[in-house]
Amino acid sequence: MTGGLGPSFDPDRIAAMRARSGTPYPGTPGAVPPGSKPVPRAGNLAAVKQLWLRAGVLITGFVLLLYAIEGVDAIDSRQLDRGGIEPREADGLWGVLWAPLLHSGWDHLIGNTLPVLVLGFLVLAAGIGRGLAATAVIWVLAGLGTWLTGADGSVHVGASSLVFGWLTFLILRGWFTKQVGQIVLGLAVLVLYGSLLWGVLPGQDGISWQGHLFGAIGGIVAAWLLAPRQRRSPERAAV
Repeated sequence: MTGGLGPSFDPDRIAAMRARSGTPYPGTPGAVPPGSKPVPRAGNLAAVKQLWLRAGVLITGFVLLLYAIEGVDAIDSRQLDRGGIEPREADGLWGVLWAPLLHSGWDHLIGNTLPVLVLGFLVLAAGIGRGLAATAVIWVLAGLGTWLTGADGSVHVGASSLVFGWLTFLILRGWFTKQVGQIVLGLAVLVLYGSLLWGVLPGQDGISWQGHLFGAIGGIVAAWLLAPRQRRSPERAAV
């Protein structure tokens, strides 16, 4: 048996353990005095920049994929558009997977490009995993709703169902999470893009209002599902 304090009392070791538990060792660099607020580190800003960069790369890559698919479709005499949603047809159910990737022409795609870039980036910028999960919910609910309610003999394509879903997700996410920053962002999105919501109503021929409507519903469901449970539920009085 050796004398002395031994490795269990190594200050560096204790500091490392406290750092892992979120309690810095007193006297170590970066330790926060009791009762004071931690000073934001440059690493936090770097992490935010990294997240935004990843979000930008992902949504830009998605838009480039849409243009590549539309290019192939144009060369192939628009044969790919047959892969859209055909309401209440068994084969048309596969369109739930492919419809947001297809467009009826360059004008259709160009009209969707800016909303996809802006709203898609904002959804992903708050968290890549959460943004992808919200997109998956919107994608599936919009497709199934369109398949169930679309007009007989019609074929539905376009990323606008995602646009409407992202829009309602961004508008309502803050109300479910009760986070001020997200509420402010939602209000800004509502001011800038809220007029799009008229597209959920039946109107112009050739416009899939069903895709818009169920995309918007999908965004509401995603905002509720992905909010922390303790924030989306009313607080219960202590017993």
